[in-house]
Amino acid sequence: MSISIIVVTYNSAKFIKETLDSIYNQTWSDLELIITDDCSEDRTIDICENWLLENSKRFVNTRLLTVAQNTGASANCNRGLSIAEGEWIKYCSGDDSLLPDCIKDNMDYISLNPEIKALFSYCRMYQENFTEDRFIGLNPGSYPTHIINNKITANEQFKLLLVSNRIPFTPSFFIHSYTRRNFAKIDDRHPLSDDYQLFLSLTRNNIKLHFMDRETMKYRIHNESTSKQLREFIVHPIYFKAEECMKEISYPFLPWDIKFSKIYIWYINHLFKIPVLNRKNRFNSLIYYVLSNLLNPFRYIIYIKSHFCSKYSNNIFYK
Repeated sequence: MSISIIVVTYNSAKFIKETLDSIYNQTWSDLELIITDDCSEDRTIDICENWLLENSKRFVNTRLLTVAQNTGASANCNRGLSIAEGEWIKYCSGDDSLLPDCIKDNMDYISLNPEIKALFSYCRMYQENFTEDRFIGLNPGSYPTHIINNKITANEQFKLLLVSNRIPFTPSFFIHSYTRRNFAKIDDRHPLSDDYQLFLSLTRNNIKLHFMDRETMKYRIHNESTSKQLREFIVHPIYFKAEECMKEISYPFLPWDIKFSKIYIWYINHLFKIPVLNRKNRFNSLIYYVLSNLLNPFRYIIYIKSHFCSKYSNNIFYK
């Protein structure tokens, strides 16, 4: 069975060869390799072209897609998907790496659980380099029973995701090609929320998200990565664009108290657009905690409902 690995690149020259080598070294034999580049300004395309000249025979098919102008991550991913011929899809960023048994482990698990159409696993997190002295930890840190377990349904996952995106381990995602094309709709008007939209769309269409207790990926945090930048702010500027998407696709489905709690936090977060407040330090973090949690009246309503009102004991929104 052929698997399509879609490598998404943008100014990835520093790391792309390591990414491609990790794909070459997969223990699963039948692989299609698609590299889709979003108008890189460095040597990414040259490196990819040279690498493909030397290594293309290892794959059942290879493609390198380029564009004349930058279109954003979501459109870049969709270009790769549009020509993928494999039965399953594995996305990989141009600065990440697959562990040698990544594809095999996913396929072995799916063969034992044929109902699965969307699967996650553990990512190994590294600071800058994929050497063990730079290893940070696993993502997630433990099995994500809060969102994925044997008892939870796809509809319940959908409701939990409406409250917040509870899946920070996106790089490990492995998805059935037909499912991705037909049940995962993404609105390109909100390019910073494409993963979140993807998971909402799947669960809304009764596609349950599953998790495999195996490590399959290496994820790199470096100076240019979004993960690195997120750690430097109390409220990252990306939040405001992402929340605009949530107002449209999440808020209408939420209970009134959870909805107004999020609106309250939206206004609090605007205070932290002030640069001196948005620098992450202990003092600013304390101010943010007091304003967004202790002084948030809707959190107390939610707490009372979830802990003292039997009427809401089986309501997934309050668990």
